[in-house]
Amino acid sequence: MAEKSSGRVATSGIWKGLHPAMGIASKGMVAAFVVFTALNVEFANSIYGAIRGWIESALNWYYISALVVMLFVCFYLMFSRFGNIKLGDDDSKPEFSNFSWFAMLFSAGVGIGLLFFGIAEPVFYFDNTQPWGYPNNPFADHAQVTEMNVDRAVLAMRVTYFHWGFHGWAVYVMVGLCLAYFGFRKKLPLTLRSALYPVIGDRIYGPIGHAVDLLAVFGTVFGVATSLGLGVSQMAAGLNHLFEINPGVTTQVILIAIISVVATLSAVSGVGKGIRIISEWNIWLSVVLLAYFLFGGPSKWLMGFFVTTVGDYLWHVIPMGFQTFNAKGDAAWQGGWTIFYWGWWISWAPFVGMFIARISRGRTIREFMVGVMFVPTTLAFFWLCIFGGNALYAELNAAGGVGTAGIAQLIRDWNLPAALYGTIDQVTTVAWLNWIMAALATFLLATWFITSSDSGTLVITTMLSMGDENPPQRFRIVWGLGEGFVAAVLLLAGGLKALQTASIAAALPVSVIMLLMAYGIVKSLNDDPSAVPSPLVTKAPDGTSLDRELHA
Repeated sequence: MAEKSSGRVATSGIWKGLHPAMGIASKGMVAAFVVFTALNVEFANSIYGAIRGWIESALNWYYISALVVMLFVCFYLMFSRFGNIKLGDDDSKPEFSNFSWFAMLFSAGVGIGLLFFGIAEPVFYFDNTQPWGYPNNPFADHAQVTEMNVDRAVLAMRVTYFHWGFHGWAVYVMVGLCLAYFGFRKKLPLTLRSALYPVIGDRIYGPIGHAVDLLAVFGTVFGVATSLGLGVSQMAAGLNHLFEINPGVTTQVILIAIISVVATLSAVSGVGKGIRIISEWNIWLSVVLLAYFLFGGPSKWLMGFFVTTVGDYLWHVIPMGFQTFNAKGDAAWQGGWTIFYWGWWISWAPFVGMFIARISRGRTIREFMVGVMFVPTTLAFFWLCIFGGNALYAELNAAGGVGTAGIAQLIRDWNLPAALYGTIDQVTTVAWLNWIMAALATFLLATWFITSSDSGTLVITTMLSMGDENPPQRFRIVWGLGEGFVAAVLLLAGGLKALQTASIAAALPVSVIMLLMAYGIVKSLNDDPSAVPSPLVTKAPDGTSLDRELHA
């Protein structure tokens, strides 16, 4: 059973199944930002960049503190007396098997990002040439590990794990847990606003709630669009590597169109069909690619490197989480990398958290926390070590000396899409096998993004339908194709980087909402953890009727 309010969701007309005001406002907001950015990209980028620059320089302490707080709350709830509480009624059961659940968690959360940065990031931190005018890895420099050797490679992986590890996943866990708890146990709408119920009560149904959900829609649309832009640039590089196809804008726009159509079809089919099936196939195909890197590369060295680097990360993760840099170069690095990543995790949190909540009904709080916090993180660490480790091993053992294998130079030139294929070519000396694996990597780039895009489409339409877990299919089509259209327009206008910057800047208000959510769920669990609907007044502050109707 899903609860819906007849006063909030249209029952007839073109908006049937959605909140009309939210539908109009969300489309207007997206259109306004796209037009503003596309008409004058340089001006828009200067504004977004100034906001982001101020955040990275003046509020680095705040972002670092916010993630530490969320991580602490996550571990507190994981081991507290509330751990056995179900995300749903006491007799509810999980909708998906553990394998399907983990596959969808990983696909929505980090899939395409690991393919794009899995090699580039460790190699950048390993390098010591400072091509951007600030240290490549201040943690290594402060430890006086300045030479490009195995010790610096370990420190490079420590920083990489830090950016893809517990702190980032705590953001997803917090949002996902709050939405699943208030949506499935407290019977509030499955939207971001519901997590603020313990803080502002029934005002979640008024302008404040609308603003919170619109902010989530903003982050989802532009997060997916900018990620699609990054993904197709790497796919185009792959097609150029495989077939010598021109990797220019035309190829990238065609790729956006194809991927958007497939992702929309997947979203229309629903979570239990298209999204689940593609996510599961992603895992199996990724296992094949990982096996190629592991067994085609220096297997024994990689496994030893994995154990060493994970242990190093676990030993240093707490002090790293509190580290703030004040020296000019170090602070610039922290703003461009750590604060960028924290902002990116936060900006994606409403989207990924909502999707994680959607697939987690029936699990206990402890099962949810352990599953979402540890399983994807462990998989991500293994992926980063095997992919990045191959590139680091190639640079450590290059015939012309350390750092001359060519991969580090690609990173210095900021040719990140080519780094993946440059590493694949060095894994084995079997040309045809390398070609097949390069083709598989290109295919995975597409399928990983499809799972992110279709998840995003479902999340947007769920929020605009005030929590309907199966929103109208026609709106899934509109938003699914709309995400691709936004990406294509901004790619043609040269504004994808500007929108990425804007998305990171939008993470600031989202972070405040998330801290309120963390307070709210702890308060609600202590006040009344039972599976009963939260009380609801007859009228919201904006006059909206809140009389509930039950729909099967």
